[in-house]
Amino acid sequence: MPWSKLSARQLLRRFLLGFFMVQTAAIASLMATTRVRKMLRGKGIEPLPRVEPRSFAVGDSNEANVYVNGAPLYEDMLAAIAQAEHRVLFESYIVKGDAMGRRFKRALIDAAARGVEVYVIYDGFANLVVRPSFYRFPPSVRVLRYPVLASGLRFWNPRNYGRDHRKILVVDDKIGFVGGYNVGQLYEDEWRDTHLALSGTAVWDLENAFIDFWNVHRPHEGIEQAIRPTWEPTIRAHRNIPKQLIFPIRGMYLEAIDRAQHTIELTTAYFIPDADILEALIDASRRGVQVRILLPRVSNHVVADFLARGFFNRLLDAGVEIWRYTDHMVHAKTATIDGEWSTVGTANIDRLSLTGNYEINLEIIDDEFAKGMRDVFADDVESAELLTAESWQGRPVVARLYEWVLKPLKPLL
Repeated sequence: MPWSKLSARQLLRRFLLGFFMVQTAAIASLMATTRVRKMLRGKGIEPLPRVEPRSFAVGDSNEANVYVNGAPLYEDMLAAIAQAEHRVLFESYIVKGDAMGRRFKRALIDAAARGVEVYVIYDGFANLVVRPSFYRFPPSVRVLRYPVLASGLRFWNPRNYGRDHRKILVVDDKIGFVGGYNVGQLYEDEWRDTHLALSGTAVWDLENAFIDFWNVHRPHEGIEQAIRPTWEPTIRAHRNIPKQLIFPIRGMYLEAIDRAQHTIELTTAYFIPDADILEALIDASRRGVQVRILLPRVSNHVVADFLARGFFNRLLDAGVEIWRYTDHMVHAKTATIDGEWSTVGTANIDRLSLTGNYEINLEIIDDEFAKGMRDVFADDVESAELLTAESWQGRPVVARLYEWVLKPLKPLL
């Protein structure tokens, strides 16, 4: 049919269909280019140097170890499981079926074999590429696979969407691990991430997060809380719970950014902020706060990279520093403000994390801990490039075109 005879509705339908096809082609080409680039680099990526955890006393009754390297983290997590006497609560968004994943699986099975109660939670969607046989455990290990899709009428309830993006390990109610690290060989020395190990009263928050999730999804196999909560003034856990439409991590960030007077240092793997968080960062910079954002130059999700680029103009115009981590993937989810306030957890600065997924972030108000996190940020900046307004304005026309084509996808990620 000639274009002149098409109705407005038909024209709009054809335009939307054509634009969707262009978006699909853009995504496919970006993913193909990224795959080729990875193949060409092959084993040329130098492993990250081993960095031992830094220990901090937090408040009157807690100790926090900060891990910025996967090797010592995995060693300590496996050692904790090996020494478990009563109970192990293990939850991870991704557990790869590689050598490292098999080590964790064996440690969990061995703990159950010696009489330890072992509970495992993993996200079904995130692990679709892992062979199902990898997740077959003996009956002594109780496993909850968070489903890819809700079944029956629950499919239509928005409370049942969002992935289980948390990474928690609690052993014997005494030590708890939380942060950005998934489990896999790749993350051991090729990804820069941040994780915490806590001992003290704050372990209750991590244990409670796991138990609440388990008991909601497996009420007939409920877990009892072993330790009592305390009102710890220096550490608070914030949990996003889609089932209850509760998303406090976003509010935590907005409140902290609004309080900032001197510095904001934010590290995130995927930076796709909503309008409120974007405006909060810009306002902070305009009132004289030094705002620095560290993100990967090239992440494992290239579409997210191009969506993030759509915010760079406004941020740079407002004086925000954008640092792009080179050579390796930075996957940490941390922030430090004014050398007093810090957060470490599982939530990225994007809609999926802040208003969609099950997430957990610790909010820590402690000067010494914040100083340690600022040192981590300073170390990371040494391996990053500062994006200047001049270099950004000089980016290729093709890159600008990709940014424009993908811009409508921002509300989805």
